[in-house]
Amino acid sequence: MAGNSVPELIRRILTDNPHKTVSDPSLTPAGVTLLLYLKDGRYCVLLQKRSDQVEHHKGEISFPGGMKDESDVDLQHTALREAHEEMGILPDHVDVLGQVDDVSTVSNFVVSTFVGTIPYPYEFHTSAVEVAEVLEIPLVNLMDKANRRDEVRIVNGKLDYAPVFAHEGHIIFGATAKILDQFLALLENAQCKEAPWLNNRLPK
Repeated sequence: MAGNSVPELIRRILTDNPHKTVSDPSLTPAGVTLLLYLKDGRYCVLLQKRSDQVEHHKGEISFPGGMKDESDVDLQHTALREAHEEMGILPDHVDVLGQVDDVSTVSNFVVSTFVGTIPYPYEFHTSAVEVAEVLEIPLVNLMDKANRRDEVRIVNGKLDYAPVFAHEGHIIFGATAKILDQFLALLENAQCKEAPWLNNRLPK
């Protein structure tokens, strides 16, 4: 399917909504990939449960990604390199559709997210040191309001509402949930009648 395929619709939505960057030299830059692929007739989002051996965010659910190395040309290079190191996904196999807004974390990172697609089936080769479990979550499940709630916290004396997602006993929170929430909001608010997720249809 040409211009109206799901990936091309998402590419257009991301193009029409330029991402906002966070410029703060006190934060460490990092890059992640939000990867989509068609599995059993449904688009899935690829996530991972981090192992207990990693330095940051042990046991949490995250996108493939990590901090920028000096050898990285840019943050897209960072995100694709990390997806290869953690999940065995070759950079050439990722069709990058665009970006969503940068997100800062409580651990003093600023995360740049690159949305893309990969072919399926795909043989993931996970890093035993970094990845404890691979999660393949249908996009429609993430868009189901029953699987999302707002967590209320007090930050600097003010109420802060942060999204949280649930999937098969896993809780997705923090920067990963904020990135997901932002991406899903872009899809839901898209002004295109042909968007299949508006009526729960997600074809090729």
